[in-house]
Amino acid sequence: MIEYDYVVVGTGVSGLSFALRAAKHGRVAVITKRKSENSNTSWAQGGICCVADKEDSFESHIADTIGAGAGLCNKEVVRKIVESAPDAIEDMVNLGVEFDKTSTGEFELGKEGGHTQRRILHSKDTTGKEISENLISSAKKSEQIDIFEHHFAIDVITKEKLGIKENNEVVGIYVLDETKAKILTFRTKNVILSTGGCGRVYLYTTNPDIATGDGLAMAYRAGAEIANMEFIQFHPTCLYHHELKNFLISEAVRGEGGKLIGKNGKEFMHYYDVRGSLAPRDIVARAIDHEIKRTGEPCVYVDISHKSKEYIAGRFPNIYKTCLSVNIDPSNDPIPVVPAAHYQCGGVKTSIDGQTSIKGLYAIGEVACTGLHGANRLASNSLLEGAVMAARAAEHMTLQNKEEKQKFEDLMIPDWTSGEAEDVDELVVIYHNWDEIRRLMWDYVSIVRTNKRLKRAATRLQNLSKEVQEFYWNFKICSELLELRNLVETASLIVRCAQRREESRGLHYTLDFPDIDDSKIVNDTFISLQKH
Repeated sequence: MIEYDYVVVGTGVSGLSFALRAAKHGRVAVITKRKSENSNTSWAQGGICCVADKEDSFESHIADTIGAGAGLCNKEVVRKIVESAPDAIEDMVNLGVEFDKTSTGEFELGKEGGHTQRRILHSKDTTGKEISENLISSAKKSEQIDIFEHHFAIDVITKEKLGIKENNEVVGIYVLDETKAKILTFRTKNVILSTGGCGRVYLYTTNPDIATGDGLAMAYRAGAEIANMEFIQFHPTCLYHHELKNFLISEAVRGEGGKLIGKNGKEFMHYYDVRGSLAPRDIVARAIDHEIKRTGEPCVYVDISHKSKEYIAGRFPNIYKTCLSVNIDPSNDPIPVVPAAHYQCGGVKTSIDGQTSIKGLYAIGEVACTGLHGANRLASNSLLEGAVMAARAAEHMTLQNKEEKQKFEDLMIPDWTSGEAEDVDELVVIYHNWDEIRRLMWDYVSIVRTNKRLKRAATRLQNLSKEVQEFYWNFKICSELLELRNLVETASLIVRCAQRREESRGLHYTLDFPDIDDSKIVNDTFISLQKH
């Protein structure tokens, strides 16, 4: 049994920001199922929001966030996170993060859909990578932080899971050492889930392969409350190309003048929203979906060819280089795009400090549902939320531990046992189930939904869940099986939340209830094991 004061799962902006702060108060283990740089943060292109211009204001940023959230944002949370942005940016700059600046030395601010002002700080079009690299470098230098790469967190261990019923609090976590095929037991009273989202539950996504809903599923199995998983954001502009299936064309391209056009070369967004190509993502994604179905074409296009080659290559070097690699020159050619699953606005229900309904279990970043995003996330608020929540969670947790004078109890946690489980003999079964989940979610639970589609998805997922559970208990643990287990759990939570919301709001659009209806569910859709 390995003991740590804090165990962090995930190496994105929220996880590593927390680890660096918590390291001042104790020993920190950081668990990641791949390499440290494999995180959703590393893939973030657009940037991070911060009021940094005299023409802008906190009130404007707050209003834009609440407007995008379609009536479900927690206004107090929005205000606290928006007003904490300058401190978060200062912390990143002190770590060595270099945001683009103008010739006068001020931050070069971008604009994206739903924003009324320029407030996006960026590092070309690889902002997440810049932030990630500096956080990883700082974490690896700390003597108090141990990073366990190729280690897959399996389940949170609580007193309740050990049969102690008086209170459900964290006592540890089981982790698969993938290189040695061995299950480790970490004893800790503080587990911080910062595992990102669940984009891989869909057939088409902008997310990396690691985004399989691991933290969400672990929290649910531990008994934590889950909220608002019906709100899955589909990014309107994923590159449509047979060789590159999940490459994002940043919203910042439209922020710098790119227009959405059809095959005929004509703009169409003004038919759907007065803000045109800079409408919020839920509106743009539905508009593109409608245009594709209306015209029968496989995609639409982002056209920024009116800008010079030098400008495009300088402002969007990664996008420009990637497009050229598949014979698309953005300075001459419109870029073919389709919507793809991008971000989960729901998640593990937490306070703004990341505290879940289970003592000692925290969730921060995309895996958490604080109320910031409501029914739809405003562009580039995600990195901001992760950084601010990490700081607040570290302060809250360390203060609680100090007040309680935390000590490990003489509580024996049983080692993991595989019993008579056998090695997985046919991974093809896992891959087939994975593929089926992603296809049914895309067909039945994506941009446009109906009661009938949701019911079909729920029925099939229920059967798949039984198959996966049987597989899970009969075979020895491997990363493929763990991801499948988490995927089916996450998919089921999305469907169950979607079935509870009998209205169309933000990212949840259903043909059976096409309008917002405040008399139905105005607040969050809650799910937990206790209320299953």
